[in-house]
Amino acid sequence: MTEISEEKLLWMHRRMVTIRCFEEKASELFYKGELPGFVHLSIGQEAVPVGTCANLTDQDHITSTHRGHGDIIAKGADVKRMFAELYGKKTGYCKGFGGSMHICDYSIGIIGANGIVGAGLPIATGSALAQKLLGTNNITVCFFGDGASNQGTFHESLNLATIWKLPAVYVCENNHYAVSTPASYSVSIKDISERAKAYGIPGITVDGNDVIAIYEATKEAIERARRGEGPSLVECKTYRWHGHFEGEEAMGMTYRSKEEIEEWKKRDPIPRFENELKSRNILDDLKIKAIWDEVRNEIEEAVKFAKESPLAEPEDIFKNIYAGGE
Repeated sequence: MTEISEEKLLWMHRRMVTIRCFEEKASELFYKGELPGFVHLSIGQEAVPVGTCANLTDQDHITSTHRGHGDIIAKGADVKRMFAELYGKKTGYCKGFGGSMHICDYSIGIIGANGIVGAGLPIATGSALAQKLLGTNNITVCFFGDGASNQGTFHESLNLATIWKLPAVYVCENNHYAVSTPASYSVSIKDISERAKAYGIPGITVDGNDVIAIYEATKEAIERARRGEGPSLVECKTYRWHGHFEGEEAMGMTYRSKEEIEEWKKRDPIPRFENELKSRNILDDLKIKAIWDEVRNEIEEAVKFAKESPLAEPEDIFKNIYAGGE
């Protein structure tokens, strides 16, 4: 294990647990019929955003995807405001109008999750350009999936970022499926990171269920970007335990075997990290249980806050928009 402070290791563990508990509760609430709209969960992928965001400051930016809860939490979002947004409440990040796929918090560098596949790539590239023009030492991380790597926005963004040596890091959360299409069918090469060669930038593939490996790979890419040496592509191979969206089974979508899902569950990134921390005498079983209990209580408090918050008002729909409003 690389040299990481005990404080940061514990932060990383708690963030991973928070993402898992948030997503499990969101799934539960969805199947109870309490949450409107679609919900795309990232259970099983917790290591990718946490390992990456452990290297970032509040001034650094991230863009995310339709499956963005984990990325947002890893960057420091308030789970109370997140659940309020999922419930369509005024106290949510977008005052209840954005929903699950469009959460943002500029104050801590979350410049937006996005429901359109591949749309975060040019947004992140523009953010990195702005950071360079302003002369900051900040960088932008773009989280995207294997499906987005086949979009034109991916190639255009990496090309421009390379030409202009922008302070950007493109992190592919390769969970092996774009909705129901396997990456083994839709991606022309074994490792998406190989596409970095076309732009003359570093590309690396790491185990997406190993939070330390992700931390190390993104740390190197982020430091390179801060030095003004341009972008990098980091591919993290992981797996989402749930379907593309909650409830897809009811639509008859069966594209993965139970055996495949169970095999990936054996690679759960959280107990894997916990075992490492126990081996270093940082955590033990009692401390681990206490952390899970504390986080679950925090999630319950967040849901309570969301339920007790007022609904968004229909007359507010034209407020806080780009061309008008207050």
